[in-house]
Amino acid sequence: MAYDSALADRVTDLLTARKVDFYSRAMMGGLCFMVNDKMCLGVVQARLMVRLDPEIEAASLKRPGCKPMDFTGRPMKGYVFVESDGWDTEKDLRHWVDLALAFNPMAKASKKRPTAMK
Repeated sequence: MAYDSALADRVTDLLTARKVDFYSRAMMGGLCFMVNDKMCLGVVQARLMVRLDPEIEAASLKRPGCKPMDFTGRPMKGYVFVESDGWDTEKDLRHWVDLALAFNPMAKASKKRPTAMK
């Protein structure tokens, strides 16, 4: 599944300009931006994936283009998708990046999976 490379470049530029230590990883059919070894932001098709404080998720869902992140029929708490009308301006994109970066220090890292024995 392809992802919007122009959006990924814009996210990369914002994180780089803020001197955020991050790396990107192909994940969930898109590109995820990892900060402190935790999923922070992502680009899936033409949507921005944002990991944010679950306490502000309901308010965030009222913003243009914001939808619950739902891969399996159950929305994932603390994650939202933002369609293009919610991130088209630099100000809007910065808003979502700011929310994700603000929550990142409090976010829990995924459990490391043990590697299989060969």
